[in-house]
Amino acid sequence: MERAHIWVSGRVQGVWYRASTVEEARRLGLRGWVRNLPDGRVEVVAEGPREAVERLISWCHQGPPLAVVEEVKVVWEPYSGEFSDFSIAY
Repeated sequence: MERAHIWVSGRVQGVWYRASTVEEARRLGLRGWVRNLPDGRVEVVAEGPREAVERLISWCHQGPPLAVVEEVKVVWEPYSGEFSDFSIAY
């Protein structure tokens, strides 16, 4: 089991990026959260099998249809197992 901390830059707010991330992460069986940041980026923490986390990271490079992703930064962190589902954090 793995944990990735992801920051996505570009036109990623106001384009259903968070809701789409939740849908994709749940489809992949991941747990964690996604939220908007005040600087316009989207932040994601995802935990689960390495292959599923990597698939979410790949998806983050494109995001939903209206998104324009400029950069995806990923930091691998120790798995914690603290999440029971994948949701939008506020």
